[in-house]
Formats: sequence, C-alpha cells, structure tokens
Amino acid sequence: MRDKGGVLMIIERTTLSVETKSAQELIDVTAKIEDFIKKTGIKKGQVTVFVLHTTAGITINENADPDVEKDIVFGLDKSLPDRPEFEHGEGNSHAHIKSSVIGPDLTVLIDNGKMRLGTWQGLYFCEFDGPRNRKLDVQIIGE
Repeated sequence: MRDKGGVLMIIERTTLSVETKSAQELIDVTAKIEDFIKKTGIKKGQVTVFVLHTTAGITINENADPDVEKDIVFGLDKSLPDRPEFEHGEGNSHAHIKSSVIGPDLTVLIDNGKMRLGTWQGLYFCEFDGPRNRKLDVQIIGE
C-alpha cells in the first residue's frame, strides 16, 4: 500500500501472550514489543498496542526502579478499591474501573527500528484481575 507521497506503507500485526502471576501487577512488555518491531524490519512508523481484556490495561512509565510498579499498583488499589457496594456479579468491578482509568491501548512512534521512548520509559501490561493468561494485539504501520 502506498500513501499519497508514494512511500510504501507496511502493516504488520501479531498477538502476544502475557502470563500474569498476581491479582494485580505491572509487567514490563517493552522487550516483547521491541522484538516484534525488529522482526518486521520496519524502521520508521508507529506501533499500537491493544489489550484484549476489560480488566487489564497498558501504560508507559518508569522502568528503571521496580518500586514504581509496586507504587502504581498500590496507588490504584487505594484510590479505586474493591467495594461491597459494587453490583457486578463477578466481583471484579474494581478491576474494570482500573482498566478504564489506565486504558486499553497506546501508540508509540518508531524511529531507526526502535520505539521513541524516554530514557526511563517502558511499556507495562497492567493486570487487575489475575492471575491469568492475557493477550496483547500489536500492530505496526511504517515504512
């Protein structure tokens, strides 16, 4: 497919698995996404990551200090706790709310075959109703 400027646009897509081990946790998936980008050979474009679940999300945050992951889980749990007033029959309303707050997708630019992330940034799969086997759809559009 070519855009109006005659540049060849390539679309690559995959589904990645993420196995979570805790009820709530953040898992750094940066390396999985970068591996897929490398396999495609796309040097410039954008990658979109989409979580295929309603009780999980995806975010970008610091990946240098593992305490940040713990603090995010702790902060979300304190801000959005499970409540006896919730009516959802499965008992995981707090997970649905956290998923809505964090969001199911993000897009990152690709330059020179790598994601354009800041020095301390990484992509985190956010589990709010685990442990489970989860899926991430990853799509790259580029040249």
